[in-house]
Amino acid sequence: MKPLKKHPLAALALAAISVASAGLVLTRHGTHAHAEAAAAPPPTVTYKPALQRPVSDAQDYTGRLEAVDVVDVRPKVPGTLMKVHFKDGQHVRQGDLLFSIDPAPLQAQLQQAQANLAGAQERQRLANSELARGQRLMESASIARREFDALDNAAREAAAALKGVQAAVAQAQLQLGYTQLRAPITGRISRAEITAGNVVVAGGDATPLTRIVSDGKLYAAFHVDEQSYLRIIAPSLRSGAQPAVSVGLANDAGFPHAATIEALDNQMDTRSGTVRVRARIAQASAEMLPGLQARVRLQGGAAYNAIMVDEAAVSTDQDRKYVLIVNAENKVERRFVELGALQGKERVLRSGVPADAKVIVDGAYRAPPGTTVTAVAADAADGPQAASSPAATGERS
Repeated sequence: MKPLKKHPLAALALAAISVASAGLVLTRHGTHAHAEAAAAPPPTVTYKPALQRPVSDAQDYTGRLEAVDVVDVRPKVPGTLMKVHFKDGQHVRQGDLLFSIDPAPLQAQLQQAQANLAGAQERQRLANSELARGQRLMESASIARREFDALDNAAREAAAALKGVQAAVAQAQLQLGYTQLRAPITGRISRAEITAGNVVVAGGDATPLTRIVSDGKLYAAFHVDEQSYLRIIAPSLRSGAQPAVSVGLANDAGFPHAATIEALDNQMDTRSGTVRVRARIAQASAEMLPGLQARVRLQGGAAYNAIMVDEAAVSTDQDRKYVLIVNAENKVERRFVELGALQGKERVLRSGVPADAKVIVDGAYRAPPGTTVTAVAADAADGPQAASSPAATGERS
């Protein structure tokens, strides 16, 4: 029995029916997807309103910590260094013994001066005795006036010689005292540059034996540009109020150390266009060492009303700064802004955003400019109701 042959028209009819069925399925699927997309809610973003409040200008600088007192310990008398009485990096107090120099040569000089003093005292005693005898003889006219004047002159010379010898004894005692080098200030001492057994020399060109820096009192030294000086420091000088100064180290999150301006140079450096300022830190912490880099924030000048937004809300488009806001039509809008000073975690905006504008602080990645969104205030988003909302719990409608 021969198999039946399909008619060409029948095959074409079957193909047309298949295409129509597939088109009907696709049309139904597309319509369903479009309906789902139309039913999807707009993305949710969190915003904070731009606030307007009075602020004063602030400017950040980079400076260095400097010790209030720095002393290089140098020997005042020559001799052999006998002993070092401290450990490297030790905290010393004013008057603590640091070095001992061999005192034997200076002790011998003191003994010689003391012997000279004894001889001068005897000569003065004899001269005074002769003068007293001559005074009695002068009263009885037993000696001539010329002889009496010679006795009086001898007594005066003996008294002057005694004063010279007494000064020599004091100098010898002073030199002997210099064989014990003591700390002139309280602070942290460096290492001993010359060890025991070496011979040291005296004078201003002598090699310092060590250095002491005050560790409880520190300056933060920095340079202020001309515009900042005129905007922040000058108004404070006119009003008599000190600009607020705060200092932070490189690893500090903010500026935790309060300071006050103690020294301001008397002229502007015309080469750099800056003036040097030193602020004294109120309470220096143990980790603060002279020479460390310091971040300094200077705040002052006349207060003015400024628009403030979260620093995290500011973004960059090449060389321009902008923020995203939700406009009156609940659409995301990009606004280019001019930045002012940083005030804590908030940034001053000099232009670009009005007061009370809804500045997006979270969710901007879900809503590019032009997108219609549901805007939720940050305080409402952080409240207890947000925790139970579907968006917070991850539930889907």
